[in-house]
Amino acid sequence: MTYDNTNRGVLFRDRDKKADTDRDYSGQISIAGTEYWLSAWLKTSSKGTKFLSLAVKPKQAQAERAPLNDEIPF
Repeated sequence: MTYDNTNRGVLFRDRDKKADTDRDYSGQISIAGTEYWLSAWLKTSSKGTKFLSLAVKPKQAQAERAPLNDEIPF
């Protein structure tokens, strides 16, 4: 069975955290046909409400960068 994962994502709990600042969840998400890495941290607001703080990073970010032109024109 095939699923349409467009505009959907998944997060899995990271059980091997080495530091308190490491993400609590990691996964991936597809938005408008572009794939992203997804990270989440479980936090508590100043009023005591728990929430997830999210960060996304394009999967192809490094591959799509233009090569550095380090030539010096004379």
